[in-house]
Amino acid sequence: MTIHASVLDMIGNTPMVDVSRLSPNPAVRILAKMESQNPAGSVKDRIAKKMIEEAEADGTLQPGQTIIEPSSGNTGIAMAMIARIKGYPIKILMPDAVSRERRQMLEVFGAEVILTPGKEGSNGAVRRAQEMAAEHPEWAFLYQYANEANPRAHYEGTGPEIWRDVPDITHFVAGLGTSGTLMGVGTYLKEQNAAIKVYAVEPPLGLLVEGLRNLDEGYIPPVYEKWGGGSLLDGKRVVYPKESIEYTRRLVAECGIFAGVSSGAALAGAVKVAARIDEGTIVFVVCDGGWKYLSTGVYTEDLDEAADNAEGQIFF
Repeated sequence: MTIHASVLDMIGNTPMVDVSRLSPNPAVRILAKMESQNPAGSVKDRIAKKMIEEAEADGTLQPGQTIIEPSSGNTGIAMAMIARIKGYPIKILMPDAVSRERRQMLEVFGAEVILTPGKEGSNGAVRRAQEMAAEHPEWAFLYQYANEANPRAHYEGTGPEIWRDVPDITHFVAGLGTSGTLMGVGTYLKEQNAAIKVYAVEPPLGLLVEGLRNLDEGYIPPVYEKWGGGSLLDGKRVVYPKESIEYTRRLVAECGIFAGVSSGAALAGAVKVAARIDEGTIVFVVCDGGWKYLSTGVYTEDLDEAADNAEGQIFF
């Protein structure tokens, strides 16, 4: 067994699990990339490590400097873990509509949590972080939405891992948040095989669903534009709260995968893609584990009630 010098060495090289029993088409395999197995529990471990290491290398981040970052949870938790290890004070701005487990986890790692109005969603946290960063130029604002290290972490890590493990992949499906996963993985996969299709999962216009982003809401992440998202994506699949929760529960009940609601949304998108193709192999991302969402009732309440409640929650 490998002995790692640091928990940071455990980030990446996550396993793949076959969940084809959930496919509506027996000729289409669906495989889950288990990003929940990263040490801080989510796919965002990858970009947090990359952003901090690159900022250290180019001098943007100096020893003992305060970091400020907007996050609905996962990126903030990953950055807080790394900041604690490396000795950086960190301030995380997040909507007050997130689950209490997220705030608690940030506090466990020593982050200062600054709440913004939940009705403003993630965009409100971004705006406030930008304002505070402008007021405090001595702080390091790494800004995941525009940081090239975000998609690059997936271009250099997640994408090659998927290609290595699933060389017969035909479709890649992931949620549209900062867009880093889609841009980095999608770009790498298409460079290996231009026939691979890349699909984004997004919420309906006007709804808060799993913290995913609908580009028609008025904010397009800079990394999406820089990496040519408009031409890279082969399509989008809209997923509603009830569908997201239903497939999150099916992951647990039928596959034993205790995942977060954004993972259920990605799976629901993958299922929609599977229903429209004759054959193939779809890979989707299990973004994080389910433990941060237990207080929301998404696993235990009546499905319709849970779906109604989900529209006021930010899950990703």
